[in-house]
Amino acid sequence: MTTAAGQAPAKKPSILLVFTTWRMAVSLILGFISGIPLALTAATLQAWMVDEKISLTTIGLFSLVGLPYTLKFLWAPLMDRYVPPFMGRRRGWLLVTQAALIVSISAMAFSSPGQHPGIVAVLALIVAFTSSSQDIVNDAYRIEILRPEEYGLGSSLYVLGYRAAMFVSGAGSLLLADYLTPRLGGYAMAWRVTYLVMASTLFIGIITTFLSPEPAVEGKPPANLSDAVIQPLLEYFKRPGSVEILIFLVIYKLDTNLTIAMTTPFMMKIGFTKTDIGAVVKGFGTFALMGGTMVAGISMIKLGLRRSLWIFGITQAVAGLTYMLLAQAGHNYPLMVAAIATENFFSGMGLAAMSAFMMNIVDKRFTATQYSLITSFMALSRYVASAPSGWLADNVSWPTYFVICTLIGIPGLLMLLRFKRWTMPSDA
Repeated sequence: MTTAAGQAPAKKPSILLVFTTWRMAVSLILGFISGIPLALTAATLQAWMVDEKISLTTIGLFSLVGLPYTLKFLWAPLMDRYVPPFMGRRRGWLLVTQAALIVSISAMAFSSPGQHPGIVAVLALIVAFTSSSQDIVNDAYRIEILRPEEYGLGSSLYVLGYRAAMFVSGAGSLLLADYLTPRLGGYAMAWRVTYLVMASTLFIGIITTFLSPEPAVEGKPPANLSDAVIQPLLEYFKRPGSVEILIFLVIYKLDTNLTIAMTTPFMMKIGFTKTDIGAVVKGFGTFALMGGTMVAGISMIKLGLRRSLWIFGITQAVAGLTYMLLAQAGHNYPLMVAAIATENFFSGMGLAAMSAFMMNIVDKRFTATQYSLITSFMALSRYVASAPSGWLADNVSWPTYFVICTLIGIPGLLMLLRFKRWTMPSDA
């Protein structure tokens, strides 16, 4: 565990060989089953509640059911410490969470937001808690089955599966409910069938869990709950560069997050409609991001982690300048599409590199706990960017704002000069 990061493998694997392994297929499927539940307790549930004539105040309060996704690091140590009595530490928890999700989403299908909103809130909270728990074990399993040189492509396929699932349970659910409403005699039965269909998609996860092997345990796992909570922190902060890495996690994508924070207000200020923004940002932009993550994942097999972080960090920062060009041009639809496509594509590349980096820095004895803590810490970047973004946009011109966003990417790149001094368990 003392090998410096940045040392590339002596012989890099064939891209085709890596792409066709069962580990890549499992990464894609894990992403898909992680993405399905999210919309069912958020945007899709909101649409159902609108049909039920629920007040906007109540709909707004329902956003609190998503809290487990931000607090999951609190119970992640339990999934490192305790092993279900079947199928092993990772596959056992995968099966438990997948089965619980199918049951809880199906229970939501037979509930009624209009008649029993409290029951629906409890069920949605159970789904969110179970889904976030599934995310913990999904991440741990994926890190433990992939080889370090596969982290980039594995992360890209995970994101691809996740985004596809969000489309299925988001836009797909709305389309299905709309289609079924006149055919099933009303929206109540249409939503019931829709949620049952969404629950059934998770059976692909159960099948995958049964067919996939249990990862080998590296080192000695925590012997008790106290060790599961304390040892991951002690192990991490004993490493050279541990604090620097945490700072890097916050600032590497700060430029992109600052750009994204004001994208919608900026677009509306220069004359684009909400329909324009929804169609291009949420539709075309999503596919551009997925494309960027895939290109990055494939490229990282040959580039290695350090060079990828450099290259993708530069391109994601420079891509934000396309918004500066749009700000100068004003209401220009082709340029708007180009800006969104460019920014999302290169942001996706940076996301893939950062995901691979985070997978590299966890100790596989405490995968669930450390990865949950690391991802929670990285999420600070979004909040750090969102807080001052409005004030900044109010006090400078839009072109200046996006130039500042690009310049904010420089500190993260400069920290990469310290990369070889950082220690990563995956390089040991």
